[in-house]
Amino acid sequence: MTRYIGMDVHKRQITICIVDRKGKVLKRSRCACTRETLEKLAGTQFTKQDHVALETTTNAWAVADLIRPHVARVVVSNPVKTRIIAEAKIKTDTVDAEVLAQLLRCDYLPEVWAPDANTRLLRRLSSRRAGLVADRIATKNRVHSLMGGQLIHAPFRDIFGPRGRRWLETVEMPADQRSVLNLDLRILDAVNREIALLDEQLKILAYHDDRMRLLVTLPGIDYVVAVVLTGALGDISRFRDGDHVASYLGLVPSTRQSGDHCYHGPITKRGRSQARWMLIQAAQHLARTHGPLGAFFRRLARRKGHSIAVVAAARKMVTIAFLMLKNNEPYRYAVPLPTRGKLGRLRIAATGERRHAKPALGKKGRPANYGSKVHQVRWPGLAEVYAGEGLPPVTTIEALPPGERQMLDRESLTETARKMQSPRRRIRKDGHLLPES
Repeated sequence: MTRYIGMDVHKRQITICIVDRKGKVLKRSRCACTRETLEKLAGTQFTKQDHVALETTTNAWAVADLIRPHVARVVVSNPVKTRIIAEAKIKTDTVDAEVLAQLLRCDYLPEVWAPDANTRLLRRLSSRRAGLVADRIATKNRVHSLMGGQLIHAPFRDIFGPRGRRWLETVEMPADQRSVLNLDLRILDAVNREIALLDEQLKILAYHDDRMRLLVTLPGIDYVVAVVLTGALGDISRFRDGDHVASYLGLVPSTRQSGDHCYHGPITKRGRSQARWMLIQAAQHLARTHGPLGAFFRRLARRKGHSIAVVAAARKMVTIAFLMLKNNEPYRYAVPLPTRGKLGRLRIAATGERRHAKPALGKKGRPANYGSKVHQVRWPGLAEVYAGEGLPPVTTIEALPPGERQMLDRESLTETARKMQSPRRRIRKDGHLLPES
């Protein structure tokens, strides 16, 4: 017999309600939220015909993993949408468990995507790093507040740099304030060490994940943003298009429409806030970027201001990221040298492998003009950069879709795109670059 089980999961206990096909309550119970209790419950009271529903909480995925082998289906719902559907004046754990069971029976439960183990790992690590960064900011703010309370003005703009730290350790102040300052400095050093250790782990994960290395080719995105975005999106095939991804991350404007009136307000800010914030921070760099993204940012900033341009550029970045992941293609308009630097630093951090472009002294292959003041300077093209790092090739200008080629012509970027994709050579004489011939 098929049964529908609603589980209202809390930190220490779980309230359970079991109903049949017709909605009749068969059993209500409570149990402790421990691994041993759940394994015993699932093995003795659940069957392979049961369907189970619970809401997303901190421990929801662990509970779902424990009971999934013993039942036919486990549905994890979005608590915000469930609350909208089943709003009640009387709200208890017993009522919540029955509501989940009844909504599951009627197939009216808003289900969330269940992330795999790797996606959960990325989310945990990125959340932990965000927490450590918040601790570091809070500690620095306490130090600034302490210095301001003592009317001490730092001679350096950054008092946490090398010179600033030496000054902080020697500045004169009352003994009680000095002890508090030393405590904050020790906390800051400990947090910095933990962030550095976590960054090493994130770099290794990013280098060995093809999706993250593709994302790193986007301007403004490094391994941290790539880890956060990959963890937020998970399986890219579950999204219809780039607009769906932007909506999932809350980067689309809110809409209120009634009759003849339609109002578009600020962005919805739904989804994972950390990924949205990181994308907006990455979009800040596009003002100085060559290529279509930079042209889009500058054009919109002139029309509507910097803030609106940043959010709009973040949305465009995530739609481009979706197409890159879907088509397994790196960014087509990345500046070669900075992109090679980002990918190279990631490779060195993850594997320790360094590559020397120039022959060592005393080795064969030295150029004929060695020792003279005239030599060639060579910049690699995108195809060479991506091939050297084991990334897929980019689409050439001639093979681009007609609409994309029209966009390049309209923005006067066709020649810039050609230069990015092709290697270039310049003559350097007496320390100066001569014009290209």
